[in-house]
Amino acid sequence: MCLAVPGRVVEIREEDDTRMGKVDFGGVIKDVCLAYLPDLQVGEYTIVHVGFALQRLDEESAMQSLELYRQLGALEEEFGDHWGIAARQAGERRPPGTEETPQ
Repeated sequence: MCLAVPGRVVEIREEDDTRMGKVDFGGVIKDVCLAYLPDLQVGEYTIVHVGFALQRLDEESAMQSLELYRQLGALEEEFGDHWGIAARQAGERRPPGTEETPQ
């Protein structure tokens, strides 16, 4: 599944003449293209789909969406433990060498 997920902009930079940034999705930080939102600022929330920030979002709406995605398990599916998810879906144990490492 590929969701349009809200995240908070934590860094903005230029990369190869393209406005890029780091966006925090509840603890998972990803590089995102910010070209479609040239006035987006650090600390603001945005909806991101396939690596592109598409729309500014207020914090309350972002938090509500993130909580709903958490309840549905969609954030783990989108960002999380892919080996663990696959093993659970198959009713199996994790493959050797893919154990989670504490952070």
